[in-house]
Amino acid sequence: MSSPEPLRTRSGGTTRLLGNELATLFRRSRTWAMLGALALIPILLGVALRIAGGTSAGRGPAFLDQITNNGLFVGVAATTVAIPLFLPLTISVTAGDAIAGEASHGTLRYLLIAPAGRVRLLLVKYLAAAAFCLAASLTLVIAGTVVGWALFPIGPVTLVSGTEVSVGEGLLRFLGIAAYVTVSLLGLSAIGLFLSTLTTVPVGAMAATAILAVASQIAGAIPQLSALHPFLFTDRWLDFADLLRAPVVWDSFVGNAGLQAAYIAVFGAAAVLRFTTRDVLS
Repeated sequence: MSSPEPLRTRSGGTTRLLGNELATLFRRSRTWAMLGALALIPILLGVALRIAGGTSAGRGPAFLDQITNNGLFVGVAATTVAIPLFLPLTISVTAGDAIAGEASHGTLRYLLIAPAGRVRLLLVKYLAAAAFCLAASLTLVIAGTVVGWALFPIGPVTLVSGTEVSVGEGLLRFLGIAAYVTVSLLGLSAIGLFLSTLTTVPVGAMAATAILAVASQIAGAIPQLSALHPFLFTDRWLDFADLLRAPVVWDSFVGNAGLQAAYIAVFGAAAVLRFTTRDVLS
């Protein structure tokens, strides 16, 4: 009859450890610098379009030509701009530093002395990286909405299917896009966490994660590798436009979630295997 108490202790310990990890992550000036850099994307985009007076239809990133008619599209266009490079870079820094950063500072073994356990520590580190994914995605959408509201007319949102919806529903759909992008980045976070267990040099894990993100997108752009495309973790990153249809088409969201879940399972298991068998000396 004594087993529930240890279970509650473990659960409470995980919650406290996660709280401490999130507090540490969002107290770092580096974290806020990266979020600030992401917020600059919609700001620069909105200011440039305001000065230039818009762009021709079909030119530039998706939704760019919609901004001058409805400023709510600034956040979506900024997200389209940030997905190929800027978002992966920030995620690579956060996930790549998760374990390697602790090892390089000599704090990893002290974390493991506490009754946390290696698997639980990995889980907490991954959840913190996932929280940053959400913060990064919301930063783009929210900053874009604020900038668009300040610089351009605001009105009913015309969806890609031609249907108009209210401002409120449009904002909800844009938050759905932030959720889609967050899910898209979870596979990359798992890859970064695994690479972080392989080294005590965080820069190496960060660089390798970012390079893999770029390489996956390059492979996805080569027609001769079309058979490989459905298995690339970046394959569905830009399919969030289906959330701007009437009715919403959920196939892309579900397919993307399944793809990212597969990467989380594979690289999460690899991270656990590596970390639980690794000699921690620092």
